[in-house]
Amino acid sequence: MMRAALFLLLFATPLAAQTGPADAARAAADQLEEASRQLDRADGVRDRIKALTDVVRAYEAGLSAMRDGLRGAAIRETELRRDLRGREDEVAGLLGILQGIGGSAAPETLMHPGGPLATARAGMLLAGVTPGLAARATSLRGELEEVTTLRQLQADAIKTLQEGLAGVQRARTELSQAMDSRTDLPMRFTEDPVRTAILIAATETLEGFASGLSNVTEEDSVSELPSIESRMGTLPMPVSGKILRRAGEADAAGVERPGIVVATRPGALVTSPTAATIRYRGPLLDYGLVTILEPQADLLFVLAGLDIVYGEIGEVLSAGAPVGLMGGTEAETGDMLSPIGERAGNARPETLYIEVRQGDTPVDPMTWFLTDKG
Repeated sequence: MMRAALFLLLFATPLAAQTGPADAARAAADQLEEASRQLDRADGVRDRIKALTDVVRAYEAGLSAMRDGLRGAAIRETELRRDLRGREDEVAGLLGILQGIGGSAAPETLMHPGGPLATARAGMLLAGVTPGLAARATSLRGELEEVTTLRQLQADAIKTLQEGLAGVQRARTELSQAMDSRTDLPMRFTEDPVRTAILIAATETLEGFASGLSNVTEEDSVSELPSIESRMGTLPMPVSGKILRRAGEADAAGVERPGIVVATRPGALVTSPTAATIRYRGPLLDYGLVTILEPQADLLFVLAGLDIVYGEIGEVLSAGAPVGLMGGTEAETGDMLSPIGERAGNARPETLYIEVRQGDTPVDPMTWFLTDKG
């Protein structure tokens, strides 16, 4: 009888919708669906590059939120299952005690050694056990239902994640194609490829290369961009990610550099933080693929470590224009659902090196960029 009552307490009525990780994952799924709709609409947009840039950003934000939401759901599920195992033992023990008392053959076995008064007091204590057990059973029912909800959410999310990963890859591909076919950007100057090659061969440091950039171009064809000094400290970061090393911090090899290192998602979109001229794009020293932007005279933003770079030397970019993409491949869907992170936390993130040079002197990039991470 007691076990039947407990069953009714556990499963008689459904609880309200869960909050927390489950709601976060559902909101992220909505973000990914909206990104998909944006991608479909981008075909008919006049400024297709801007539209595709917004789509890639929307996908990246949605995928990041989905990863966080699902990881939170997996962690919450693990906690609940661990708690349930302990509580099931507790409830089973209480049921055993109550059933043992209720199955006694003779009433006198329930008589307290202290006499009738003590027996009455013991009965009152026993009566108080049942409401307490009911409360614990109700709580247990809620946890069981939450586990079911979280497990179903994670199962449903596999398709959403797969569609989101396919969507962002399609958006990145279409963006790259649109950038390759672009012909309408203004040109401030024309590069002399011979001089550039000579400069690369003759320099051994980024500082030396940056100092010689003014000597590898022909005369400017348009006026210089306006000063952005008033925006110092407020520019958006070129890429979404977490700062791994700040200016002057040594890396694992003990090398100190004046720029910052930002860990990014695989394939992350890198954009120009403000209107700027492309001073250089291509491989450079041991920095990998590099884009050097000039937002104003005597100010350079160096972005190093990209996998794909867009644009041509001399082109003038608008604020937020695509500069390139980071390398790497997205984690498998199963890794994203893991409560301990992709590939048990052993995945090496993509990294973008950002250096800012005013005149011939490097300055801390964080004096220019605004971030709430790292």
